[in-house]
Amino acid sequence: MHPHNLHNQSLTLLTDLYQLTMSYGYWKSGLDNKESVFHLFFRKRPFQGGFTIAAGLATIIDYLNNFKFDPSDLAYLATLHGVNGTPLFDQEFFTYLSNLKFSCDVDAIPEGNVVFPYEPLIRIKGPLIQCQLLESPLLNLINFPTLIATKAARVCIAADGDPVFEFGLRRAQGIDGSLTASRSAYIGGCEGTSNVLAGKMYGIPLRGTHSHSWVMAFDDEKEAFQTFAEHLPNDCVFLVDTYNTLEGVKKAIEVGKWLKSQGKKMLGIRLDSGDLAYLSIKSRLLLDEAGFKDASIIASNELDETIISELKRQGAAIDIWGIGTKLVTASSQPALDGVYKLSAIRNPGEPWQYKLKLSEQMTKISNPGILQVKRFSNNEDYITDAIYDISKGINNEDFLIDPLDSTRQKKIDKSWTSKDLLVPIFRNGKCVYHSPSLDDIRATTQNELSHFHSGIKRFINPHEYVVGMEKSLYDLKVNLIGSIRNMTKNHE
Repeated sequence: MHPHNLHNQSLTLLTDLYQLTMSYGYWKSGLDNKESVFHLFFRKRPFQGGFTIAAGLATIIDYLNNFKFDPSDLAYLATLHGVNGTPLFDQEFFTYLSNLKFSCDVDAIPEGNVVFPYEPLIRIKGPLIQCQLLESPLLNLINFPTLIATKAARVCIAADGDPVFEFGLRRAQGIDGSLTASRSAYIGGCEGTSNVLAGKMYGIPLRGTHSHSWVMAFDDEKEAFQTFAEHLPNDCVFLVDTYNTLEGVKKAIEVGKWLKSQGKKMLGIRLDSGDLAYLSIKSRLLLDEAGFKDASIIASNELDETIISELKRQGAAIDIWGIGTKLVTASSQPALDGVYKLSAIRNPGEPWQYKLKLSEQMTKISNPGILQVKRFSNNEDYITDAIYDISKGINNEDFLIDPLDSTRQKKIDKSWTSKDLLVPIFRNGKCVYHSPSLDDIRATTQNELSHFHSGIKRFINPHEYVVGMEKSLYDLKVNLIGSIRNMTKNHE
């Protein structure tokens, strides 16, 4: 079940208006059934980090399985008018859309895999009008989940094996923002969420304690803890910083002793403010001296990977991390810069014409072709990725060239093993991919990260993993750039 199932309506109009106006133009021009290939990729490493975690594919599959224009969609489109007051679209176009059935081939890198700039996360091949209509929704459904899964992975790396829980519902950006963030954070490595609806929808383990208002509702802090313990004796984690943190710990210990006498167990305490390093160390001493060595100390309070790393450097005695705002909003970076570009087009049965988007900025020039990504490894370690054209292939003696710096080249070693990253998802509009469970996707993230050099996981000046273009594809791109520039120059 995915977030859009909350709404009893079609999501086919989850697109930008210009996708529809371009599609109308294709249809009017007779170009709608031209075959095309588009790639979805991003240009910059999020958080200035060394890696990115792919996420969002399951929701895309759900979206494409339900892709159709229903009568309410067409009725709404019929209300749109141009500047002169006439209808924006012909009535015949609505008939065309009502009969439109998704028929594309889709290949994608499965969720939980580590990906890098310019590698296609999704390749879609099919009628031009269909591929065009899908640009905005595919970007919407990939960019945010990928961003949050990456942020969660970074936080979990900083926690260095300690459990991390996602506590961000109240600060998340809307209903879908909260649900997508909970699912993506779990993919990235979080062990649970406070979001009960996400628990119901996705099967994510639920975690939570109580808030300050619980303590404030009673005349005495100990009474608040005691009452909680009496009614929820199997789920006792006490929030101790409402008034005086260390005094709160002492009162939690008193109630913990009462729980022991009842054959129950105080699970731990939570710190939500103040000097977390100092308070956690002092709290640990108090708990240990009182015989609660197995009670966990949970920390929250605007945490992220940088703060966690610093707290660990200071020797903080924190066992579990609750991460909210800075995780679910990816506060240090508002968006992944995913883009969706046409790379090949043809009339059915004719040779492909390769296309690229030209720019004065090298970083904004797209790659032509029908692309695949091959990942090379040496025993257990990943070494390099190659972007190549599937019609040209790649051999074990090729050179890989950095698309942004041709002086950076790497020769493929014959001894390396390899695997292609994009796998078939749809063929002729039918889903051929069996989506793994969310737990399996989460395990994929951890397994894939383990095969990369630790340098790419650094938060400051991370190692830059080598992603190169196969030489003949790079040469084709350079020649195509030259041809386009000469053509435009001749028309000046």
